[in-house]
Parts: sequence; C-alpha cells; structure tokens
Amino acid sequence: MSSQEINFAYLSDNSFLKVPKNQVDKHYAIVGVPYDGAVTNRPGARFGPDAIRRSSHMLCDGTHPCFDVSPIDILTDLGDMVLPNTALEAARRAMEKLAFEAMQKHHVCFIGGDHSITLSLLRAQRKLHGKPLALIHFDAHCDTWQDHFGEPSGHGTWTYEAIQEGLVIPEATVQIGIRSAGEKAAREYVNTVGGRVFTARELRGRENVEQLKFLLDEVRNRIIKAGTPPTYLTIDIDCLDPAFAPGTGTPEPGGLNTNQVMTILEELYDLPYAGMDCVEVAPIYDHAELTSNAAANFVWTHLCGLIAAKNKRG
Repeated sequence: MSSQEINFAYLSDNSFLKVPKNQVDKHYAIVGVPYDGAVTNRPGARFGPDAIRRSSHMLCDGTHPCFDVSPIDILTDLGDMVLPNTALEAARRAMEKLAFEAMQKHHVCFIGGDHSITLSLLRAQRKLHGKPLALIHFDAHCDTWQDHFGEPSGHGTWTYEAIQEGLVIPEATVQIGIRSAGEKAAREYVNTVGGRVFTARELRGRENVEQLKFLLDEVRNRIIKAGTPPTYLTIDIDCLDPAFAPGTGTPEPGGLNTNQVMTILEELYDLPYAGMDCVEVAPIYDHAELTSNAAANFVWTHLCGLIAAKNKRG
C-alpha cells in the first residue's frame, strides 16, 4: 500500500450516534481502526468499530443522564482507517500518520481494533503535544511484556514500549483491572517504574464513588504531581469480566463490572484528556450485544464528560 492509498473509508453506512460523516467543523471525531493483526488468541476485533457504532444507535438523542449533555451537534465520524493488514509495523506507520492527521483537526476518540493500535496513537499524540502524556489504562492484561510470544511487538507489549519510548510519563501511568496470568516482572512493571497498578482483586466489591475514592484521588494526584500533562485514556473491553463483555479476543474471569468502569469515567470526567481509544471488541464472540453496548456507552460517557468539563470551565 503506497502512501497515496492510505486514507479513511466508510466500510458501512453506520456512524457513531448516527452523526454526520466527515464534518471538518466539528470539534470531536470518531475514527475506527479495524486492525487485529497482532492478536494472540481469538481474532475478530477488526469488526469492532462497526459493532460499536451500531450499538451506539440505541442511545437515541445522546443526552447523558449524569452530565445532561449530548455530543451529537459537535461530533463527526471520520470513518475507518484503511490499513495494510499483514505487517504490524507497516500498519502502525499508517495508523500514526492518519491519527496525527485527524488529531490536528479534531479531538479524536478511536474505536478498534486490537490493543496494538494504541502505540501508534500515543506516538501521534506525543508528536502533536511535543511532550509525554499521562496514561489511564483499563485492561485485564498488563501489556508490558518485552516480547510477544516470540515476536518483538504486539498487543501485549505496547505499554512497555510506550514507557521505553518516552511517550508517557511513568509516574502518571495508571492501570486498572489487571488480573491475567503472567510473570511478576511484567505484572509489576508499571509499579516498578513509578506508576500504579490497581488490580481487579484490589477493586472487588468496590463500585460506587465512596468505595472508589482511593483510586480516584490517586489518579488525580498523580496527574497533578506530573504537572497536569495531556492525558490519554485507553479502554480494553476485556477489563470487564466476561459476564459483562464476552465478545473479546482474550477474556479473563474475575474482572471489573460495568458499574465500576462507568463510575470511574464519570468521576474523572474533567481530567485534561487529549484523546482516547476503546479496543478489543470482537463481535463474533458477543452475546446480545453486551460487549459492543458497553463499549459504545464508555465512549459516549467519555465524550459527554469532555463537554461537561468544558462547560464547567466556561
């Protein structure tokens, strides 16, 4: 694929919340990243963007019950990245180029795709802002392995690579929901470099604001201590227990529930977010659209929180 062929395309008639497509004057934008060439278990996340868009249509006028705002009038959907699907590094170069192009015009929420895409998105963010970002990372997996089942890079290495490349601030990197099998050096890597890992076990039975205050306070304090840098949010849908999100490539029992994630997103709505992604939705394994509905609600909640924060600042 030549650089002239790399572009955005509409792979279906759907758009997120049924908003108009490719409107350059809208502040917020949705971009699909239909790539799953780095999965290690079940493929299918390349079909996630369309499933998330379809599930968003049930949100009617998009007015959020917590924030009492809707993103519909200031949101556009740019479609899906057209990517080479065989070589990870070629795909990542294309992702970074297209992400940077979109970020120059809009505040972008990316819907994927497997979690390997986040490295390219962070590279584009680092280039755009000229400095490393804070990172809030929801996941069942630490994604800090130094190799990927014999491969040098993949959807289980991107956090390690982002820290090593200086894309994110280690002390302002927070992981939420980690619980998968893995050697201690990888599971504890973010703690080792000065960040914070909130394991799923640590969060069991805690889902309302009061119960999660210790987490909410620490996230805010770490970002403030780091100088309030631009903050990137990445949500791997497998942070949820498979009871809430069966439609994913690497499901892990013992995970978060939907209430926990929603509480955290709603309470941390006013952080200095620079962008976000929601990844690893594999609709072929879903049941009753549980997974894509959760993903659509997370993206919508984040967008509405951005608007509420902007209104709060005046």
